[in-house]
Amino acid sequence: MFHRIILAGCLAVSTPVFAADLEEARDLMEAGAFTEAMAQFRVLARSGNADAEELIGVMYALGLGVERDDERAFDWYLRASLKGHPGAQSGLGWYYEVGRGIPEPDLVRAYLWYALSAIGGDVDAPDSLEELTPRMTAEERARAQVLIDDYRPWIYPFR
Repeated sequence: MFHRIILAGCLAVSTPVFAADLEEARDLMEAGAFTEAMAQFRVLARSGNADAEELIGVMYALGLGVERDDERAFDWYLRASLKGHPGAQSGLGWYYEVGRGIPEPDLVRAYLWYALSAIGGDVDAPDSLEELTPRMTAEERARAQVLIDDYRPWIYPFR
């Protein structure tokens, strides 16, 4: 038992992703220190932190300290989305809905990502689904449901 406690403590100290690091990077972003924030987000993202990946997407989407780049924003949202980040999933749904960062809109995939975001707890995702649904055919909704059924157990295995 004692060895497990020591091992857990060592792992906690050696892990490169700390909540305080993310909060510090968010604070830098909110203070307008975008270059410093991006540098910290990148370190965290390399460690697999979905929150950092999503925030890098936000910075590219809004052009905060970087040139606005919809393709790069889309890519960063996708990375975080595949890790189950509901905010990034909702952002990805919007990109698919309006066709930013991709060649053209794709309502099936927009529906997919909004639905996954709703499953993940994003409070705005149900509204996005409600607004999107009337614009889709029954066939498109059925195709989206197939994708949801494929992704849901992989991204949210316990929901």
